[in-house]
Amino acid sequence: MDKKNSSKIGHNKKSLLSKPVEHIDIKSFDARKIIDGMSKMSFTSRDTARAAGIFNEMLKDKDCSIFLTLAGSTSAGGCMKLYADLVKYNMVDAIVATGASIIDMDFFEALGFKHYQGSQFQDDTQLRNNYIDRIYDTYIDEEELQACDQTICDIANKLEPRSYTSREFIKELGKYLKSKAKKKGSLIESAYDNNVPIFCPAFTDSSAGFGLVMHQEQNPNKHLSIDSIREFRELTEIKLKSKQSGLLMIGGGVPKNFIQDTVVCAELLGKKVDMHKYAVQITVADTRDGACSSSTLKEASSWGKVDITKEQMVFAEATSVLPLIASDAYHRENWKNREKRNFSKVFNS
Repeated sequence: MDKKNSSKIGHNKKSLLSKPVEHIDIKSFDARKIIDGMSKMSFTSRDTARAAGIFNEMLKDKDCSIFLTLAGSTSAGGCMKLYADLVKYNMVDAIVATGASIIDMDFFEALGFKHYQGSQFQDDTQLRNNYIDRIYDTYIDEEELQACDQTICDIANKLEPRSYTSREFIKELGKYLKSKAKKKGSLIESAYDNNVPIFCPAFTDSSAGFGLVMHQEQNPNKHLSIDSIREFRELTEIKLKSKQSGLLMIGGGVPKNFIQDTVVCAELLGKKVDMHKYAVQITVADTRDGACSSSTLKEASSWGKVDITKEQMVFAEATSVLPLIASDAYHRENWKNREKRNFSKVFNS
């Protein structure tokens, strides 16, 4: 929608976008007593406490590299600062995420835009008339999202026209945010500062895709592209450089499968590699549908991907339990004794 027509948007857009989502600060409260108490309970409470225990074991294990995977909309829902703090305080060594988590949510807010509290019961026709997108009970200004798309295009237009992995391109976004960010401390910027690589195997399924399509349309004979095969090799290389590995998986989808498949990929390359030693997944997916998101970690062991000794599925909406797990880990301070992996330095670009 162009600016000329924006004045015709419904009169209540301002009121609909009046209450920004505030991102939780895991340092501001100590969840250790809650997690300890939940360990003596049952059902999801005890699963959550066991997941917290396994995450702390990952942090204590000096040989363990920790991979965070992100799918779904928890960044938009209030966990954005939580993820940046996991990077800042050396609790994560590499990230595999959906393009939407990294671009539509994190990069979007780094540009100064916001997500807003709304209602899942709102008339969606009214939202569309006001150019507002809805994620369950959370709103996004579509015009701001398109500005994010355009920014991706503008950045791409200034880069050398060659193939990039999503990791390389996101690193360029980190460079951009060092001088251009209107909100400091984003996940992208924190990862850039701490040499934590971010991989998005389905990168184009996001604002990145829209921006890069515009870039290629404007530069039909000389443009950049995303090389997802080289990206898979890069992530496998990180797995090979890790004596042991642990997974903290939020949601499922492509990121979950992508990091688990590094074990299989390494074997096909003739390399000896252990299965992921630790694994925690938080999801609401139904295990009966045979999908990747819902497949249990025990099921993954049948494929030779995950060791079943230290794994925990937590069937919960992630924003309800992840802040407790992350706060517990922060305040137990096992991260203070971890050696930084600096995996971004493994690559030349």
